[in-house]
Amino acid sequence: MSGPGAVSAPARYAGGVPLVEVVRSGFVESTHRGSLVVLGADGTCREQLGDVTSPVFPRSANKPLQAVGMLHAGLRLADPADLALVCASHSGEDFHLARVAALLRCVGLTEAALRCPPDLPMGEAAAAAVLRAGGGPSRLQMNCSGKHAGMLLTCRAAGWPVEEYWHPEHPLQERIRDAVQELAGEPAAAVGVDGCGAPVLAVSLTAVARAFLRLVSGQPGSVERTVADAMRAYPELVGGTGRPDTRLMRAVPGLLAKVGAEGVLAVAVPQVGAVAVKVDDGAMRAAVPPVVAALRRLGVSDDDAAEPALAQLAGAVVVGGGQPVGTVRALR
Repeated sequence: MSGPGAVSAPARYAGGVPLVEVVRSGFVESTHRGSLVVLGADGTCREQLGDVTSPVFPRSANKPLQAVGMLHAGLRLADPADLALVCASHSGEDFHLARVAALLRCVGLTEAALRCPPDLPMGEAAAAAVLRAGGGPSRLQMNCSGKHAGMLLTCRAAGWPVEEYWHPEHPLQERIRDAVQELAGEPAAAVGVDGCGAPVLAVSLTAVARAFLRLVSGQPGSVERTVADAMRAYPELVGGTGRPDTRLMRAVPGLLAKVGAEGVLAVAVPQVGAVAVKVDDGAMRAAVPPVVAALRRLGVSDDDAAEPALAQLAGAVVVGGGQPVGTVRALR
């Protein structure tokens, strides 16, 4: 295979173990397999389930690492809320779209400069509102538009051409790749095309957890800490109303969280540790419960203020006849 969709041939992800079960009316009707790694505050592996050393595509969980690369390349944002949006897989709510549009205007660009594909908002309520108003897909509404706006602003700051900014050989993407690999502590095993059209780098789940731990453990004022602080200060901009990473960051003081497509979720808490999960079948409903369970094993639930919110996140509700009849729960 050749062309922009080509990838190298990395070691194959071996797959995971049963992580989550779906219980309906007391009957286990489904099981999700996956892999999970838990690191302590010192970066050592506390627990591993499934394959945590072969490469996977973290998808949008790479965005905070990509933002570090943009800052190293010259991106400067006066408002940390804008940096949170650069790290976002946003729901396409009005406050997301207005801020992305404002970012583009500040460097004389419009939505037409974005190379993410047109889409409806990721959030169900936002998408329904667009359709009720007679609207349709747009690049601005695509959940990665904040990241793409950040890439365009970085090109302007560095004096690079904005044309083809999403191509892997563009100097912007080279700088981003360097940052991701440095934070991950391992070389990217493959370069693919993400859903938004930008490059996505394959690294292991252990590398993802390691990188998130480095973000929250950075010295105040460092580029890594600047990204983590922005996301934690504005979790609604990172995700949106009701989104799992937004809820996790609201639930646990100091926690950094980012979801990625195909069942990826990474979290880190300073002086506590980090967790990363990959659900084999890509179901996001199965990503949150094992992460919450792992956070509890790390002692996060000892915080009385955090536990009620964690309890709500620990298992998605299974509905029958419009009523709760079961749950999606971690197996350990």
